[in-house]
Amino acid sequence: MGKPKVSSDWLAGCAGCHMSLLDMDERIATVLELADLRSTPITDLKEPDATGVDVGILEGAISNTYNEEVAQKMRQRCKILVALGDCAVFGGVPAMRNFFTIEESLRRAYVETESTDESGKIPDDPELAVPTKVRALQDVVPVDVFVPGCPPDADTIFYVLAELAQGRIPEVKGDKLHWH
Repeated sequence: MGKPKVSSDWLAGCAGCHMSLLDMDERIATVLELADLRSTPITDLKEPDATGVDVGILEGAISNTYNEEVAQKMRQRCKILVALGDCAVFGGVPAMRNFFTIEESLRRAYVETESTDESGKIPDDPELAVPTKVRALQDVVPVDVFVPGCPPDADTIFYVLAELAQGRIPEVKGDKLHWH
């Protein structure tokens, strides 16, 4: 059997989890020895292989219809799905939008901000994703592994990836639950 294929993507969040992944520094080379890194926000491939991957990793919350599509595609194309970071696991900071209506949030973001000029308006192009209530990943698709943290620390991410690459489901508890 060859190396397991791993794909990742980000949804509604800050990309801090992928930055924490990069903080593994030279250990990334170890991960690459164990796994075949496929589509990620930091590689040229942007979608998980149509034929499937062994591990899919998503960071960020679900906040619109495009996020839903990305999550569903990843779930369909991977054997094990990892929710990486507090936004994916719990909804995180993006879920604070749920205290307001979508209309209030869009008005504040596009019309009422201090930096918006008098021509500010809410975009309404049919090509744009439709905002939804912000949800954790597990509220949209089944998740197999949860890695909380904002962001999870590089040591924890390395542990999770190394375990998955060796065919083991990681236990993220105890000292693996620390973050910065």
